[in-house]
Amino acid sequence: MGPPTADCRLPTANINGGTSVLETSIHPTAIISPKATLEEGVKIGPYSLVGEDVHIGRGTVIGPHVQIEKWTTIGEECKIFFGATIGNESKDLKYGGWRSYVKIGNRNILREYVSISRSSFEEEATIVGDNNLLMNWVNLAHDTIVGNRIIMANFVSLAGHVVIEDDVRLGAHAALHQYVRVGKMAMAGGFSKIVQDIPPFALSAGQPARVRDLNRIGIRTSRINPLSQLTPETLAALKKAFRILFRSGLPLKHAVTRVREALESTPEVEYLLKFIETSKRGIGFSQPNRTFF
Repeated sequence: MGPPTADCRLPTANINGGTSVLETSIHPTAIISPKATLEEGVKIGPYSLVGEDVHIGRGTVIGPHVQIEKWTTIGEECKIFFGATIGNESKDLKYGGWRSYVKIGNRNILREYVSISRSSFEEEATIVGDNNLLMNWVNLAHDTIVGNRIIMANFVSLAGHVVIEDDVRLGAHAALHQYVRVGKMAMAGGFSKIVQDIPPFALSAGQPARVRDLNRIGIRTSRINPLSQLTPETLAALKKAFRILFRSGLPLKHAVTRVREALESTPEVEYLLKFIETSKRGIGFSQPNRTFF
């Protein structure tokens, strides 16, 4: 049995207008910088390290052997499990030790051995939004941007500057090339080698990953979240757009034009088309010989 925890009890308002007690618990073996800020209700487990200029939000629980390095902000009600390392120095060879950040939102779950690196640019940040689940050994490299309500299964690895939009699902061992974007409500299968952008609402898989279909199940699951709801009419429009874009055999630029001519515009379809038009790494197709032009 380890040594007893050191507790600090802090008052907080309750729903009846009085005060209740939120307990902040720091294990005696944890090392906390005097320059770190811990809000009420934070719990820190054995042998964890919290560096200078770290801010940890209300009710966040830090497990044992977690390392949170300087210039990291973690929001409220997060859970960080054994062995995670947050705010690591950027692995980009041009990084010169200057001040950069990791900024993590609220209600995130970071499972065992998750690793998140700081930005490689001065005063810039690697960003994680709210309500995400990062499973064991997930790695987020420098300058990645991760949205909200995302699930990454074990061993997912994001290279530098990757952008993951809201409600995305990434299967175990998926690996993403630098600067890749994954659009909202997309899903990539396990062991996917993702070297090009995955459009919003797409189901993709493979080595390299290719668009296979509309992510029907993922969209239906996401519809339980009021922020992610799609009407049946919008879903039908997306199905038609996917058929034209990815099954017609047209060059992608012409397929985008055809979608605009054939379908009534909806915000979701237009978002899909704009994502494709602004892609810098290109879109992975099930027909590998197709190009944008």
